[in-house]
Amino acid sequence: MNAAARYVSGYVIAALTVAGITLVGYRWLHLNPTTMALAFLLGVLGISAFWRLRQAVFMSVIATLAFNYFFLPPIGTFTIADPQNWIALFAFLVTAVTASELAERARRGTRSAVERRRELERLYAFSQLLLSSDNPAELLNLIPRHIVESFGIRSAAISLSSRSDVYRSGPTIDGLESRDLQLICLHGEPRFDALQQLAFMPLRMGMRVVGCMGVSGSVLSRQTLEAIGSLVAISIERAGAVEKLSRAEAARESEQLRSVLLDSVTHEFRTPLTAIKASVTSLLGSPGHSHEGHSPEERQELLTIINEESDRLNRLIGEAAEMAQLDANKVEFCFEAAPIGNVVEAALDELKQLLIQHPVDIRIPAGLPNARMDSAHIKEVLVHLIENAAKYSPADAPIRITAEAKDQTVTVNIADRGPGIDDFEQSLVFEKFYRGRNQRVQVHGTGMGLAICKAIVEAHGGRLGVTSQLGHGSVFYFSLPVG
Repeated sequence: MNAAARYVSGYVIAALTVAGITLVGYRWLHLNPTTMALAFLLGVLGISAFWRLRQAVFMSVIATLAFNYFFLPPIGTFTIADPQNWIALFAFLVTAVTASELAERARRGTRSAVERRRELERLYAFSQLLLSSDNPAELLNLIPRHIVESFGIRSAAISLSSRSDVYRSGPTIDGLESRDLQLICLHGEPRFDALQQLAFMPLRMGMRVVGCMGVSGSVLSRQTLEAIGSLVAISIERAGAVEKLSRAEAARESEQLRSVLLDSVTHEFRTPLTAIKASVTSLLGSPGHSHEGHSPEERQELLTIINEESDRLNRLIGEAAEMAQLDANKVEFCFEAAPIGNVVEAALDELKQLLIQHPVDIRIPAGLPNARMDSAHIKEVLVHLIENAAKYSPADAPIRITAEAKDQTVTVNIADRGPGIDDFEQSLVFEKFYRGRNQRVQVHGTGMGLAICKAIVEAHGGRLGVTSQLGHGSVFYFSLPVG
């Protein structure tokens, strides 16, 4: 029903209501004037509750006429014989009109409260949308669209004092000219154009104007626009502060990582270099002494030390280079669907000399589905994990390798009988250059092996983790998607 039809229907229903009350009270129930006055008053209140004041006043007038004609003597005429009835008739009319006015005020107040509640809900939802991004550039592109979607306007635009760009909700300008936005930024005063439904609101942070917001097709109140502008200004400042904080934190972590890397590399590289230098110096002989005093067995031992420490140094450099490539996403993976059992066997074959003193228990089901993986890199992960299990377990301690399929993933577990890892260190062992506090002297290493494994597994879309109990060993596990 359109507005005009509803407007007319209100008068019709008011007239029909008066006719119905009159018919029931006069023809059927034969009610007294007091009861009829109350019945007419209830009808007026009903009309005023569902329609506007004009319809209620119209009903009050015709109800007054009907009350006079049918219920005040002499009945059947508009003449009033008793002067007291004039007072009653006038009191009824005033009461009906006053009740209509009060009902209209209550309805306006209710409507205003509902509108304010809706605006508050929209502002709350809008504030939540503004928290969806901490990137200032991304947020500036999202804010105009969020304004349009949240408040049902035609278009919106944002301009900042510190930037020359204008961020819009769509390709159309809709009267939100860049020049107008810049003028509002400059003057810091809002401007409204009711004829064209345009509104320009400065974005303020306290007394400082940081930009301007323009909306087209607006039926929003000034208070709502000011609230939107304040939320937008706060969100932009917050995103900028978060970005600066993130950069500062990244710089701090980078500096800390550089320091850790330098300390670790210095220590780990110095150990083999010191051994190589000492062996070479011994072979060459100290000043004034000849190396011919060394027996063949001693020379062979020194050469063996040089060879082993050179291999260790080469491995250190290789792991550091691989970690750098993984961090830079420069490693190319050749994914294929392959059985995990074949990769486990290849890793064990490479480590057969190291595993001489450790019985290996392999439990891989025959019907296990293939995993999507780069076999060479997953073999490297298995070599690292199995090698760690052998290094940290006592001699003759068994190593168990199991695999299972669950939730479209293949999970491999490597269990050892080592000293275990406490809860605090379990969250750190996968960090670069971190080595267990109780194992740094007993077992040589760079602290990069598990970090490399984690990067490789995550590049496959899997997850690497550990469960451990002090004194009972650890279980390292990783998952891969089913091929």
